[in-house]
Amino acid sequence: MTRYMVSCGTLVLDSKGQLLLCHVTHTAAWDIPKGMRDPGETSLEAAMRELREEAGVSFDAGRFQDLGEFDYRRDKRVHLFRVDAGAALGDLSQLACSSYFPHVKTGKPTPEMDGFRWARREEISQLCWPRMGALLLTLDW
Repeated sequence: MTRYMVSCGTLVLDSKGQLLLCHVTHTAAWDIPKGMRDPGETSLEAAMRELREEAGVSFDAGRFQDLGEFDYRRDKRVHLFRVDAGAALGDLSQLACSSYFPHVKTGKPTPEMDGFRWARREEISQLCWPRMGALLLTLDW
């Protein structure tokens, strides 16, 4: 039995090599689109679903490059994929999150992500959670 959970995510890169980040609602942090596998899902299927739910973005499975599984936390690993989007996503104004959680005080459905941006490598450590930022900076993207 696995002692850790696996989160699956995608590094989406534009034509300038900038990384797509999603703003995590009610926090100061930005993150890549990622999340847990549903029962019976492959890592690629989970990464594709999370990208679609958290950013409203879909790419054909053949465009996803498997980067592998990485240590993330003591109880969690992250399986990452990469997609070179080129100029396909434009200014990101059309992106939208369709994954919701109940607001802690009101119970009102609240999107997991509430903003989107492109980030350069040198911005990652200031924008992302410390563990994710450190991991992203070890990768060649």
